Amino acid sequence: MVQKHNENDFNDGFTQLGDYSTPSRNIKDEDTEEKKPKNKKRTKLIIRNVFLIILSVVMVVAGTGCIYYYHTLDSMNYSENGGFEGAGNYDPAEKKFNVDYDPDFNDGTINMSMEEGSLLNDPMVLNVLLFGEDKSSDGVSRSDSMIMLSIDNRHQKLKLTSFMRDMWVYIPEYGYSKLNHAYSYGGAKLSITTIEQNFGINIDRYAIVDFKSFQSIIDILGGIDIELSDEEIDYINWQTWKNNQADTRNEIQQPAGKVHLNGRQALWYARNRGDETEGFSGSDFDRTDRQRKLLRTLASDMRSATLPQIISIVDKIGPLITTNLKKSEITTLVANSLTYLQYDMVEYRLPSDGNYYPEWHYGMATLDIIDWQKERIDFATYIYEELVTDALDGYMTYEAP
Repeated sequence: MVQKHNENDFNDGFTQLGDYSTPSRNIKDEDTEEKKPKNKKRTKLIIRNVFLIILSVVMVVAGTGCIYYYHTLDSMNYSENGGFEGAGNYDPAEKKFNVDYDPDFNDGTINMSMEEGSLLNDPMVLNVLLFGEDKSSDGVSRSDSMIMLSIDNRHQKLKLTSFMRDMWVYIPEYGYSKLNHAYSYGGAKLSITTIEQNFGINIDRYAIVDFKSFQSIIDILGGIDIELSDEEIDYINWQTWKNNQADTRNEIQQPAGKVHLNGRQALWYARNRGDETEGFSGSDFDRTDRQRKLLRTLASDMRSATLPQIISIVDKIGPLITTNLKKSEITTLVANSLTYLQYDMVEYRLPSDGNYYPEWHYGMATLDIIDWQKERIDFATYIYEELVTDALDGYMTYEAP
């Protein structure tokens, strides 16, 4: 039976802190207290008063912190396009993943397409789709990058999945087209619906950052130190000079290795696919690799941050992000951020290697998936691991090489 996903389904695996209880009274100590020497009583009283002073200071600071934190939440841009209704069907009580099975559909294989309306979901995995938005001069917004961040508390992993924008997919109510066209047609909501219906994975929330905001976020973080090749350095230099963002053709003069980039330079790094340049090589595959590398580097840099520092960063970058994450969800994520940042980070890309071919549709260069069933199963196994493997056991006709 398919269960509807709701905002309370996500369980990050942490128990809520209970109220601190008052220690039980020690009657024996109270009865004999008057018999103790006066100097010990005085010392005990001083210690108690110092403790109360310290506690009062902590209470004031904590109260100020709460006010500051709620100001942080109010500074964020919330979208009304939230609450995507996916069908979550991991049953924690039975400890199994219930993939809908229809022996009359698709030659007896597991149904992971959307004809039967099933979406895979685990309440201990939060899937957030990150959009890099390109607001062009013609007023049309495009999704220059689409990366799903999966916070997998079941396996203690952070999982990055890039969706190639040139994939040939079915866009509901519009027909077949390139994946990034869904954002132009219907924004984040249609993009998420398109990915869900093509790949069968429930997406819980999203966050959008446009190019200008991306630069500001990197600058707020103090820039980024990232490993670059000579070719990547030359590409950034050429783009900043070509677009009148630097007075010299060689703004970055460092050799290959770890290079410090500001927000403007980091944006060109993230957009680098080697086209429209002075002969640089590259592709959209290279570009998605760079985008994931940038996110991995940022996450690694944040591992040494303290909770107050993270709250301060969220306060500064909040107004630059549009999201449908609820305030309660952001609070949970921030509170557990130090734990999440210690998780192993792994990555994936769709389409997967060996399961696509280049094609042309209506004059557009596209990536066409060869075996959709394989793509859905492999993607689901990457996100949910043994939950999918166990569910498919005995049903799956596809055998991995």
